[in-house]
Amino acid sequence: MFGYMGKLLFIDLDTNKIEVRDLKESDARSFIGGPALGARILYEEMPANADPLGNDSMIGFVTGPMNNTHALYGGRYTVVNKSPVSGTWNDANSGGTFGSCLKKAGFDAVFVRGIAKTPVYIFIDSGTAEIVDASDIWGHTTLSTEEILREKHGEKINAALISPAGENKAFLSCIMNDGHRAAARGGCGAVMGSKLLKAIVVRGEQKTPVFDDARILELNKQAAAFIKGPAKPITESFSNYGSGEWYLGAVLMNDPSIKNWTGSPTKDYPEEVAANVTSQSFDHTRVKKYHCTNCPIGCGAFHDLPSERWSFVHSPRPEYETMGAFGSHLLNGDIESIFRCNELCNEYGTDTISTGATIGWAMECFENNVLSEDELDGIQLRWGDREAIVAITEKICKGEGVGKILMMGSQAAANHFGKGFEYLVTANGIEAPQHDPRLFYGLMRVYQYDPSPGRHVKGGLGFAGSHMSGHNIDYRGTGYQDSLGVTRRELTNASGFCFAGEIRTPPGYNIDQVEAVTGFRFSPPERHALGLRMYTIRHAFNTREGLRRKDFKVSKRLYESNPPFEGPIANIKVDKELLADNFFNAIGYDLDTVPLKETLQNLGDLDFLVDDFYPPPEE
Repeated sequence: MFGYMGKLLFIDLDTNKIEVRDLKESDARSFIGGPALGARILYEEMPANADPLGNDSMIGFVTGPMNNTHALYGGRYTVVNKSPVSGTWNDANSGGTFGSCLKKAGFDAVFVRGIAKTPVYIFIDSGTAEIVDASDIWGHTTLSTEEILREKHGEKINAALISPAGENKAFLSCIMNDGHRAAARGGCGAVMGSKLLKAIVVRGEQKTPVFDDARILELNKQAAAFIKGPAKPITESFSNYGSGEWYLGAVLMNDPSIKNWTGSPTKDYPEEVAANVTSQSFDHTRVKKYHCTNCPIGCGAFHDLPSERWSFVHSPRPEYETMGAFGSHLLNGDIESIFRCNELCNEYGTDTISTGATIGWAMECFENNVLSEDELDGIQLRWGDREAIVAITEKICKGEGVGKILMMGSQAAANHFGKGFEYLVTANGIEAPQHDPRLFYGLMRVYQYDPSPGRHVKGGLGFAGSHMSGHNIDYRGTGYQDSLGVTRRELTNASGFCFAGEIRTPPGYNIDQVEAVTGFRFSPPERHALGLRMYTIRHAFNTREGLRRKDFKVSKRLYESNPPFEGPIANIKVDKELLADNFFNAIGYDLDTVPLKETLQNLGDLDFLVDDFYPPPEE
């Protein structure tokens, strides 16, 4: 089998059983890898309605066929689990080098169930695995943990690990790799922490067999020419400044949240403030670029940013989402504090999007006398107060004081205090990303109804469906266009490609590379069916949990502009249910979000779902 190591690793921490299984070629062809292959495995291996933090719960680390090959942009892997936040399917994607290193160690994926009796980590070395005591690294932060692991196992290891936030089972916790790359959102770090699993450590130099290496290299040449040609304007800037390159323009469009989704750039977060945060404003402090595996762009960077209040040594550059979460969302125009919050989240393993969003919720509660200074440990959590923002971030990351409540996210905090519900901005309990669906209305269906809710990197109409001031939203044809976006992005995520590279390659590059690497061949209709099949297996996990359309809820602020009363998104109301109707009709689901029997049959390789959802009548 080409493009795969052909091996899956299963570990039960209850019994310390280590099992190596062959990857079925039929599963590889039908689900490719990443979140879709992970969903196929967890659907079969993990019982329905399992407690996300219990013994029956499983967590998987899944690569794609592009990992550990010459294919450009093939550096991403996926963590899969049931979310303790939303109770839904959850997949979290990360870059760096871990995905390729896992395959070099001999496996396409690792799945872990059970709960260890004491802290452990899993060491995978060139096709073998062992469970190792982790007592000496439990409690250590990200970089400290990596340093100790390298002292033990050599410099050539890589690790996906949790820091104290994950150990505390914080719903805001994420899984870190390469020091500053994160598989975040949905509480995947908490699931890992609930198993007393500190890290997956990998080492090896095995090669992934490919079907046609010459074709892979030829496609890379075409991609390089595209980067130097049509994609040059959007590539050079992205390479120099990263995802924060467009932060200023995005603020002026009212794309990132301003004042917990109630503000406007004209009134609350003007251009002169936002300009202090955008990547260009601190580029003079850049000391080194960072590239994920096989990335020709290198959108990451490290900076030396001296500060009288906080010292920084070689700190990674905040991404756009982090700038929004700790910047405009909190009316904070101080870049030093944003760097500090980013550094804290990396070291303690918390998701910057949900951490900043939870602080924004608490700020609005404080502003409206819903939460008192005493309830916030004496912190006067006012809009734009950089000292207060860093102080509360540190409490959340360390799980100290009120941070022990806030580290579970805004929904859980509102439940704990029994108030502040009107200030929540969530999708099924998960804090919304820093892109406003009142502007990019195509995101509304994705936020609410993707199997992993509240994500901006999932497929659909997405950013292509935008409302600019003076234009009405045209819902005609959105379902079909939405479905095309799903099929493209499902392939990107499953194969191990970076979605930021997706728009910087020639049309068809991703599927052509998948065929060159694996030897699989897909006709145009099969390509569409492949994408919908991968979406459907993720969605089927939720369907089996008993979740239906009524169970997927979003906050009103995400689809109706009241407030804000001015600015680019004033007086907007997105018909989120019509968007959903159009989408589910287009992909062959009923309007309660259950795939039709004929849809499952037509997509192919989903007979097990037909049996589960449409069992024959009893005689």
